[in-house]
Amino acid sequence: MERYKSDTPRARVLVVDDEESLVDMLTTALRFTGYEVMSAGTGFDALRSVKETLPDLIVLDVNMPDLDGFEVCRRIRRDGIDSPVIFLTARDAPEDLRVGFSHGADDYLTKPFSLEELSLRIEAILRRVRGNDAVANRLTCGELMMDGDAHQVFVGETEVELSPTEFRLLHYLMLNQGRALSKLQILDYVWEYDFDGNAAVVETYVSYLRKKLGREVAEWLRTVRGVGYMLRHP
Repeated sequence: MERYKSDTPRARVLVVDDEESLVDMLTTALRFTGYEVMSAGTGFDALRSVKETLPDLIVLDVNMPDLDGFEVCRRIRRDGIDSPVIFLTARDAPEDLRVGFSHGADDYLTKPFSLEELSLRIEAILRRVRGNDAVANRLTCGELMMDGDAHQVFVGETEVELSPTEFRLLHYLMLNQGRALSKLQILDYVWEYDFDGNAAVVETYVSYLRKKLGREVAEWLRTVRGVGYMLRHP
């Protein structure tokens, strides 16, 4: 097999499909091309993987047994995640294309497809959407900076040690700066999508974050009465 050269080495690609043989084939081929590849076999697993790994691109099957690809894409877009999505589907009717793109898809491949075509489309999309690799996965809010690649948080020059849950909570707030997020939205993203616990856990972890980030930054993490929380630099 000829190795296709990529202009975006070590980009993280998440492959989502309930057909194990197809996932194995795509994972092997894309790793050979030079990508870092993760995989998921269900819609809920895909949602968990997206929030944990923040992929640079998602190859997403439409037909899955729990959540279909359209709903997975709708949820990650709702959560403020803009990783490009390429849908894989056996459906090619115009109405299906419209549904896919209306849910935030960047491209659409109809099965069966060639590995070369998928590889070329991935490269084209990543060239278009990725800026400077050094800052592609960094979020800032005033003096607050989050480096998703290194899994580090800084306030000015001082590193702040966060637990994995605190990191996910802060990441969600930083993705949605200036937007009021309800406790249910935060639960949906930070904890499991099928989480059925007490929403008071959100208050607890917001309190943890405020203490760790320091008094000045804590003031930016505002309580929106009757709604939830919002991160906004004054």
